[in-house]
Amino acid sequence: MPALATVVDHPAVAHRVTGLRDAGTGRDRFRTLLEEVSALLAYEALRDLGTATAEVRTPVGVAKGTVVDQQILVVPILRAGLGMVSGIQAVIPGTEVAHLGMRRDEQTLEAVTYLDGLPADLAGRRVLVCDPMLATGGTLSHGVALVSERGAARIDVLCVLAAAPGLASFHGEFPAVRVTCAAIDPELDYHGYIVPGLGDAGDRLFGPPPP
Repeated sequence: MPALATVVDHPAVAHRVTGLRDAGTGRDRFRTLLEEVSALLAYEALRDLGTATAEVRTPVGVAKGTVVDQQILVVPILRAGLGMVSGIQAVIPGTEVAHLGMRRDEQTLEAVTYLDGLPADLAGRRVLVCDPMLATGGTLSHGVALVSERGAARIDVLCVLAAAPGLASFHGEFPAVRVTCAAIDPELDYHGYIVPGLGDAGDRLFGPPPP
């Protein structure tokens, strides 16, 4: 496992990942499970969020507390990354969202960008790139490269499942970018899908694209 890969090893996460893997899990349940896993992963990945002290009045006195004062830009890689956004936002206050639309060429397995919704200047920003599946690593590498080129101060990656070969390939290009995931699967099939994986997350969320 690369040094900058964090696997969230918790029974509550593992229980939900098992449901996501199950071919019998329907679309609505799959969506709910993905949101819940994303929230749990974000909780772990962003435990070092910037904070400030605050003083609030309780019903019986005054208490000193902590508030988040760092804004995160969440970058879901479409389509499947959309299913992670609401879970992340449920945990992290004050997020912004910018979309990256990418598809994988099924012949070359290379990533092709069809939507770039990133701000032109990300200088000083902390960015969380999310995609449920890190398979070959090509799509994620392409997305992180776009974010890096625009000057992000820090980039983190959130995914549910990572394939060991794709994770190694990704960290060969971006050794300083931490990946937080729920599980690492051992291999890819000849189509570039994670094995045993959970299938195509986008199709399971939204249905297959039109022929």
